[in-house]
Amino acid sequence: MPAYDATRARVEDYFDRTATQVWERLTSDAPVSRVRETVRKGRDRMRAIMLDRMPADLTGKRVLDAGCGTGLATAEMARRGAEVVAVDISPSLVEIAEKRLDPGLRDRVTFAAGDMLDPAHGRFDHVLAMDSLIYYEAADIGRALATLCPRVDGSVVFTVAPRTAFLMTFWGMGKLFPRSDRSPVMIPHAPERLARATAEAGAPGRLTEVERVTSGFYISTCLEYRA
Repeated sequence: MPAYDATRARVEDYFDRTATQVWERLTSDAPVSRVRETVRKGRDRMRAIMLDRMPADLTGKRVLDAGCGTGLATAEMARRGAEVVAVDISPSLVEIAEKRLDPGLRDRVTFAAGDMLDPAHGRFDHVLAMDSLIYYEAADIGRALATLCPRVDGSVVFTVAPRTAFLMTFWGMGKLFPRSDRSPVMIPHAPERLARATAEAGAPGRLTEVERVTSGFYISTCLEYRA
């Protein structure tokens, strides 16, 4: 998937080169600006929605945290009893997640820096991908789901940026900057178009919209895919 690989490399470079300290602070209890506080609250709400799509008791289940970041969802799923494979393209964020994890949960979590789609990670009962697919085109998301679905027995819960007037304007403005100066730009999607892209990629399941969260500059939609 050349387009997927190119975007993944750009996102990896951004998070390891520019954004590690920002994300470390945003996902902690440290004071942040009012704008970032709205983003923090929005992400907390979205994480709760996504975790609610999974059983309260995950004992005996194997779960992929695809794009684990600093490990907030990883820790919660491990507390519920899951065996968690926590993967992120940023080695720096994985290092933070490892340091933050309660030592009592350490034997339930396997951390890895790299591609969340790598088949070497094995089979799963559930996949959670919070804000880790927001930079990709619809066709790439469809192919990602088609790659994952043969190895997932339950659900894939993930987020995308919704196709709103505000985000479409923001996306268009981002494309005006020279490529070398751009941070990764979220690509807004309509669920119906993603469902078509997923079907065209060969994933036979059903894609449904769960809930949208809007909190200041954080705007995201939770989707669920089941084979």
